[in-house]
Amino acid sequence: MSESPEADSAHAELDRLVGEWEMEVEFQGIPPMGGARTTFERMGPMVVQRWEIPVPEAPDGLAVYGYDESRGTLLQHYFDERGVARVYEMTLAGGVWTLERTKEDFSELNFSQRFRGEFSEDGSEIRATWEISHDHDTFEKDFDITYRRLG
Repeated sequence: MSESPEADSAHAELDRLVGEWEMEVEFQGIPPMGGARTTFERMGPMVVQRWEIPVPEAPDGLAVYGYDESRGTLLQHYFDERGVARVYEMTLAGGVWTLERTKEDFSELNFSQRFRGEFSEDGSEIRATWEISHDHDTFEKDFDITYRRLG
């Protein structure tokens, strides 16, 4: 079965993520926390991300990225060691990576989230911000995260 041109293009965009990255997380009022690692690997047309964060409050986990023909968009399926499972709609184009969760999926939608990351010119760094909305309308910054490509 052949994929659509949209799916082919979306899957090609995922190549920007493939590799090993160091992550630095910055919560408001707390010095940046480094030492976290993540890898993105190809699994056929999909990409699998695994991460470990050396902070007890931040869960380790994995995510699977792929194109959903029925929705016409990339999706991130997120799972972490707490047993949390979520689905984020995603874009990855023009040097900008977005994730958004505003609809109920595997878990209750107690809050909405969105993420926006911008790639550096050479693709070696992604500077991103996670935002949260408890009323599903008004978003505020949750934390910043910087990905730095290793190797």
